[in-house]
Amino acid sequence: MPRLTSATTVASLGTAQTLAWASTYYLPAILAAPMARELGVSVAMVFTAFSCALVVSALLGPYAGRSIDRWGGRPVLMATSVVFALGLAALAMAQGPWGLFAAWVLIGAGMGSGLYEAAFAALVHLHGKSARNSITGITLIAGFASTVGWPLSMWMESQWGWRGACWTWAALHLVVGLPLNAWTPRRPQAEAVAANTATPQGVQALAADPEPAHARRATLLLAFVFAATWFTSTAMAAHLPRLLQEGGATLATAVAVGALVGPAQVAGRLLEFGFLRHVHPLLSARLAALMHPLGAGLLAVAGAPLAAVFALLHGAGNGILTIAKGTLPLVLFGPAGYGHRQGLLMVPARIAQAASPWLFGLCLDRLGAGALWVSAGLGAAAFLALLALASPVWKGPCRV
Repeated sequence: MPRLTSATTVASLGTAQTLAWASTYYLPAILAAPMARELGVSVAMVFTAFSCALVVSALLGPYAGRSIDRWGGRPVLMATSVVFALGLAALAMAQGPWGLFAAWVLIGAGMGSGLYEAAFAALVHLHGKSARNSITGITLIAGFASTVGWPLSMWMESQWGWRGACWTWAALHLVVGLPLNAWTPRRPQAEAVAANTATPQGVQALAADPEPAHARRATLLLAFVFAATWFTSTAMAAHLPRLLQEGGATLATAVAVGALVGPAQVAGRLLEFGFLRHVHPLLSARLAALMHPLGAGLLAVAGAPLAAVFALLHGAGNGILTIAKGTLPLVLFGPAGYGHRQGLLMVPARIAQAASPWLFGLCLDRLGAGALWVSAGLGAAAFLALLALASPVWKGPCRV
């Protein structure tokens, strides 16, 4: 197939990622209630099935990453489009709890090989150590997945019911997602080796640590950082309006403040794409990890009047950390075996993500607004873990 420019690849993969996130991760928020009513189950059971999908995605992630390391992103992402379509079709045909869980397990298999980690690995396979800007570009586009997905799911459900919405999302994966993923270039092996071994001009990146014990320590620290930050991100996505109400905000204020998180995430990614791309990814990750605890401290001191500041800081930090999940493994360990390592690093994060809504809900039940100190503590611990990693070293613009 003809070679595509980096910008075209980012645009096609970013659009495919928007579709993937909108039709899976953001689907239950809109369709869980009508699903539960028709299937005769509780809304909690629908979200339990969704949590099972996240666990399946965690277990399959390392295998998908290893496949991308070996064959590139194109065949894996194309296969994932088909898996997503089959899973959503199975969900549309579910008749009870068994069908519901089986469909979400299938969707989870697609999530394990078709969301950000897979797209990041595909870009590293193509661009090696120069993939940082491309990773940022994908997250900028797919950052609008909920903005696009929630209204579309709501409109389709109102027109054709939740089953019709699932069928439509399934068709979109075959008609839109599959061709977009098919446009991912194949990388000739000689070029891949050159990209994975050459250091971009003007960049002094952290070298992969040759000591196995040090590499294991870095892996454990990074896995903890990802798990802690994904736990908090998912907890805020599920419970932020209630958390703000516990802190004294009205329902209308809580909803309005919650709506600021999405734009703040995009703003954080734009900051990474602009100013922060000139510093080492480890430094930008440390800055981002501090934003949630800082916002939590301001909210605890001043209460509801600073709720908007908290939402902006949390959203911006979360946006930058999404990029860091792709760039930190690259800069700390190098591009060799990136996909497999990325999959392994994300196993604890996906499990933490699956448990987060339930666990943080328990914290809210028992602690009220004090539950914010739990997430703030996790953010502070993630910052300390990032401090324990190697000091940032760079010279000139860092395009890693």
